Amino acid sequence: MNKVGVMVAVEIDAVLKKYGTPAREEVMGGFPVRVYVNDSYEMYVIHSGAGELSAAAATQVLISLCSVDLIVNFGVVGGLTPEMAMSSSCIIERVVHYEMDTSAVDGYEVGRYGCYPDVFIPIDRKLVEKALEIAPELKPVTCASGDKFVADPAKKNALHEQFGADICEMEAAAVALTCDRCGVPCIFIKTVSDSITGGAEEFTKQLEITSDICMSIADRIIQEF
Repeated sequence: MNKVGVMVAVEIDAVLKKYGTPAREEVMGGFPVRVYVNDSYEMYVIHSGAGELSAAAATQVLISLCSVDLIVNFGVVGGLTPEMAMSSSCIIERVVHYEMDTSAVDGYEVGRYGCYPDVFIPIDRKLVEKALEIAPELKPVTCASGDKFVADPAKKNALHEQFGADICEMEAAAVALTCDRCGVPCIFIKTVSDSITGGAEEFTKQLEITSDICMSIADRIIQEF
């Protein structure tokens, strides 16, 4: 039986609304883990909380303690282009940790980890293509990921200009980096909760509905994997 790990930062209510009461609940590595079981797979849902450090630790728990075969990260994001307006749904094909900066020491460009040839952390292209076959309405995007809620339109525009990013959020880089180093595939399904000119107020207003939209799409993909 396949084991699917689902890593959520703040969208756990959408999971509970979709799947209901889990078969069991545990605390692993300090994180709550809910386990759902059906005829096709076991699904381990971990609630990390916001931010790269928590996301990396939670992802490692899914890999090391739950032995998952695939990690799905779904959730809400900020839009960085007019096209990525509220409730737009997308799949991440490239992610950069925009706060990574060792340039003063080694001359690497901002966002680049030395183990990679450029600033983008690898994501399995075949998985992205498979997900697009299941949910063709998703837009493939570049994600700028960092430990900061970006509300300022000027900062959003700067991330788009510097990295060609379409969206920004706070966990994807950590999940992608951890999965790549452990050899476990991952996929990212996201829905925009706040547009270029939107900030915390728009995010708060739209969080529930955009989380539910994103959960619905992620579930379709999980069912097919």
